[in-house]
Order: sequence, then structure tokens, then C-alpha cells
Amino acid sequence: MEEKKYNIGTILTMKKQHPCGGNEWEVVRLGADIKIKCLNCGHMVMIPRVEFNKKIKKIISYKEDSDE
Repeated sequence: MEEKKYNIGTILTMKKQHPCGGNEWEVVRLGADIKIKCLNCGHMVMIPRVEFNKKIKKIISYKEDSDE
């Protein structure tokens, strides 16, 4: 299976829409679990990485990994 590439700040859409009506999410935290934030209402959700990879529909804007 192909590994999807995303970093903190990446904007993406999921297969299912959020109950608030928004469908764009921002990646806030990476790890074994991934935390995403709804860009419509600000609600945050943590999803296991394996489940998250299955639920991604498409990546809208990709944020490059940068050294600060």
C-alpha cells in the first residue's frame, strides 16, 4: 500500500463530511494518532494513523516539512 505524505499544516478532505457541514481539515499533530481540526467549526479529532490513512479523500494543500 502506498504511504500518504502529509505534515502539520496540511489541508485535506475526508471521505465523510463533518456534522457541522465542513469538509476541509487541517493536520495539527502527527504520531501514532493524528489530530485534525475542522476548518469550519474548529472541532479537533484524534484518529489512529491506520484509520486516518483509509479515511483521506484528497490532499488540498501540502505543507512542506521545514526546519525552524
